[in-house]
Amino acid sequence: MSLADEIGAQPTIAARLLREMPERLEPLVAAAGERRIGQVMIAARGSSDHAATYAQYALGSLARLPVALATPSLFSRYGTPPRVDGALVVGISQSGRSPDVVAVLTEARRQGALTAALTNDPSSPLAAAAEHLLDLGAGEELSVAATKTYTAELMAIAMLAVALGPDSPADREALQRVPEAQRVALESAERAVELADAHAGLADCVVLGRGFNLATALEWALKLKELAYVRAQAYSTADFQHGPVASLEPGADVLAILARGALAADATDLVDRLRTERRARVLLLSDDPVPGTDHLPFPDVLPEWLSPLVAIIPAQLFAAALARAKGVDVESPRGLNKVTLTR
Repeated sequence: MSLADEIGAQPTIAARLLREMPERLEPLVAAAGERRIGQVMIAARGSSDHAATYAQYALGSLARLPVALATPSLFSRYGTPPRVDGALVVGISQSGRSPDVVAVLTEARRQGALTAALTNDPSSPLAAAAEHLLDLGAGEELSVAATKTYTAELMAIAMLAVALGPDSPADREALQRVPEAQRVALESAERAVELADAHAGLADCVVLGRGFNLATALEWALKLKELAYVRAQAYSTADFQHGPVASLEPGADVLAILARGALAADATDLVDRLRTERRARVLLLSDDPVPGTDHLPFPDVLPEWLSPLVAIIPAQLFAAALARAKGVDVESPRGLNKVTLTR
């Protein structure tokens, strides 16, 4: 299966998770209620770490649970793990084989914490280390750059957030609309190729997002690095204004995510200022075009908390098309393996 095939499989996988994940979530949600879990810690690396960033917003907003990102080396190298008893500790890993992520769950379970593994390999060490297994069931991902497993992780996290929060028919209904929105997002492929050809010389850029779509900015930047060898640096639009904006040279490339919601006006204002004051060349991932910017469309038809499950698809398409425009083999990115074992 090629990278293009795996990008195209994402709506089907989301629909499957909607059918199958509720049964997998039920015992974990029951245990969280019995233990009165009041906080969450997540251990992850790479794209899965960006899914964990999304979880900070989704679980924080829908379930009102504070979410911390683990520091795995404290568990695996320093031998000074923090106390996590009383927390739900989640390991997120496509392969389930990264030793440092496994070490977090092993120690958390030893301390008596509630543990869960969110992985695409139910026979992996991570799955064995956890009390509860949330099998993504996305099918083996062969391409080095993660695509379908990333959005599967987001979908599982969104469903977990809804399950742990107060009952909301509106939220449950919104989840059901994700696969169709993802299918529409795949229709951006032709526009992604056009933009990639126009940006074939792209070597450096900043990628901006905030809130739920900070995860999208982080993942888009990673895909540009992995596939097209672009030195892409992702920032929260808020953090970017606290210093990094000074490094933006006139005419620099800026990629930004603009989703409808609480932060849309702020993001629009920042993009406009960068375009006019710094003469930035802006590529905007949004539903509607903005004058003076290149437009990469995504169907912004879901509540903001679900928009990252859709917005990342045109971003994946653009990164893959940009790699091809540069003559890079997207199936064999240099220096990378499918599974990276950090300790």
